[in-house]
Amino acid sequence: MNAPLLSETVIIRRANLCDANYCARLDDWVRVQRGSTPFHLTLWLSAISKATGHAAYAIVAENEAGDIKGVVPLHAVGSPLFGRALVSSGFAVGGGILAGSQGVADRLADAVWELAVELKCPTAELRGGAIPHQGWTIQSNAHANFERELAGDDEAQLLAVPRKQRAEVRKGLDKGLVIETGNGQRDLDWHYRVYAESVRNLGTPVFPRALMAETLKAFGNDADILTVLSDGKPVASVLSLYFNGAVMPYWGGGVWEARALRANDVMYYALMNHARRRGCTRFDFGRSKVDSGAYFFKKNWGFEPEPLSYSIRTADGSEPRDVNPNSAKYRSVVSAWQKLPLPIANMIGPWISKGLG
Repeated sequence: MNAPLLSETVIIRRANLCDANYCARLDDWVRVQRGSTPFHLTLWLSAISKATGHAAYAIVAENEAGDIKGVVPLHAVGSPLFGRALVSSGFAVGGGILAGSQGVADRLADAVWELAVELKCPTAELRGGAIPHQGWTIQSNAHANFERELAGDDEAQLLAVPRKQRAEVRKGLDKGLVIETGNGQRDLDWHYRVYAESVRNLGTPVFPRALMAETLKAFGNDADILTVLSDGKPVASVLSLYFNGAVMPYWGGGVWEARALRANDVMYYALMNHARRRGCTRFDFGRSKVDSGAYFFKKNWGFEPEPLSYSIRTADGSEPRDVNPNSAKYRSVVSAWQKLPLPIANMIGPWISKGLG
C-alpha cells in the first residue's frame, strides 16, 4: 500500500529586496512561471520605487528547502489626492499573485492584507493573477487584455490586420514617415515630448519622466522606444517591454498631427515587425478599460478582448479608491485639464500622477 502524500510546508515571508542575489533568483523563477508578467519582476519594483519614491515589497512563499512557490510584488502608493493603497504592482496592468496552488495564493493574499493594515493602507489591489477565495471583492467587467500571435513576415503582418484598419496603415505608409528605435537619451527625449502632449490632450496628468528613464535603465535590452517622425519631428512614440517572447507596447501616444498622418497606425505596425525581428512571437497590446476608445481601437486591429479579474479589499467602512479618469467624479477635471497649456500640464502633472499608482 502506498504511503499517503504529505502536504508540503510553506513559509510566507517578505523578501529582502536589497539582496541582489535573491532578487536575481526570484526574477529567474518568475520568468518560467505560467501567467507571469514583467510587472512581477523585482526589476519593475525597483524602477517604480526609484522614480516615484513609493516603497516596494515582495511577499514570497517558500518550502522548507527555500524553493520559491509563489510571490506577490507590491507598492505602497500614497497621495494627498487619492489616498493610500497597497497595489500589485505599482503603475502596472498586471502583477497579481503568482502561485502554483490555490492554498499558496490564499496565504499570500492574507499576507498582503496584513501588510496593508500594518502600513495603514485602507485599500489593497491585486491586478490579475490568482483570485483569493475569501475577503476580497472581484472585479471582472472593467478591463480586458488584448494579445495575439505575430505573423511570419512584414507583408503577412499587414494582411493579418482587418481590412479597414489595414487601409489606415497603408495610408500612413504613404506619408513618408521615418521610424527610429533605441533606448538612449535621444529616444527618451522624443518619447516623453510626444507622450506628455498625448496624455494632456486626453485630459490626464503625465507620469514623471523618471518613470520611463528608470524603466529603460532597469530593463536594459528588454525595453526600447520606437518613434515615428514626420519631417524630422517626432509625432508618435511608444516605449515597449519585451518579456518571454512577447512585446508589450506600454507607454505610447501621438501629437495632434499624428491622426491625419496615421502615425499611430504606422507605429504599431512597425513595432510588430520590429518585435518579430527581435525574436518575439506574440504582440501583447495590453489592458484597456471596457468600451473605451483604446478598447475599440485594439479590436479594430483584430485583437479579441480577454476579460481581466482584479481583486480589491478595503477596510471596514471604507470605499475603494477611485482613480479612473472616466468616472463621473473626474469628468469636469478631465475637461479642464485638456485646456491647460502644455508647459503647465507638464509641470504639475507628474506630482499628481505619482499618486495614481
